[in-house]
Amino acid sequence: MVMDEDAGEAESLAPESLTIDELAARAGVTVRTIRFYSTRGLLPPPCLGPRRVGRYGPGHLSRLALIEELQHQGLTLAAIERYLSRLPDDLSANDLAIHRAVVASWVPDAAAETSRAELERRVGRPLTDEDVDKLAAMNVLRREEGADGEVRFEVDPGLLGVGVQLLAVPMTLDTLHAARTVLLDHARSTARELTRLFHEEVWGPYAAGATDPEEVESMKSLSAHMRPLVVQALVTAFQRSLTEELRATYGG
Repeated sequence: MVMDEDAGEAESLAPESLTIDELAARAGVTVRTIRFYSTRGLLPPPCLGPRRVGRYGPGHLSRLALIEELQHQGLTLAAIERYLSRLPDDLSANDLAIHRAVVASWVPDAAAETSRAELERRVGRPLTDEDVDKLAAMNVLRREEGADGEVRFEVDPGLLGVGVQLLAVPMTLDTLHAARTVLLDHARSTARELTRLFHEEVWGPYAAGATDPEEVESMKSLSAHMRPLVVQALVTAFQRSLTEELRATYGG
C-alpha cells in the first residue's frame, strides 16, 4: 500500500482527486486517522499521481462517512472491519453514500454548526450564494443567524459530500425544490400507509387479546426494531425502481 502524501502536490488525476491533507479536511478527520484506517484495511489504497503522490477520490470520502456513522452507532473498530469486509469491492461512492444513509436513517439527526469559511474548507472550494441556496434546498444545510449577526450553518455531514457532487448537475433551484417536494410527499404517504397497515393488521389484533403488560410493551417496541428493516427495504425498492425507470427512459 502506497501512502506518499505531498501536501503541496498540485496535480490531480480527476476532478475529485485529493491529496491526503485535502481528504482529511473534506472528511473532517486527521491525516493520522486516515493513515490508521488505511493500515487496518478500512480504506482502499490511493491511486498514484504524478511524482508518486497518493490521490484519493469520492469513494474514500464516502467510506470515511460510513465509518463515522458506524462509530456513531456504537460499533467497535473490529466490528466495523467485519462490517466493511462484507461489502462488495465494486461499490461506487454513491452506493456507499446510500448505504450510509440506510445505516443512519433511524438515528436522530446530528447536524454540526459551522461557519462559512469552515464549510468551504470542508467542501474544498468557495461556495457561491446560489450553491448555498441549492444545498439548503437539498436539506444538506440550514442557515442560522447568531446574536452577533454572523450567519452560521447547521450541516448534515453525511449529506454534504453527496450535495456537493449534485452541485455539478445542471439543475435550477426550482428543480431542486420540486424534486424535494416529490420525495417528501411520497415519503410521508408511504410512512403513513405503512404505519396504518402495522396498526390495523398487527398491533390492533394483538392489543385486543393481550393481557400481560410486559407483552404489550414488547409489542410497542417492535415498531422501533422494525424501523431500520423497513427503511432498508424502502431504499432497496426505490433504488431498483429508479434504475428501471432510467433504463426505460434513456435505455441501457
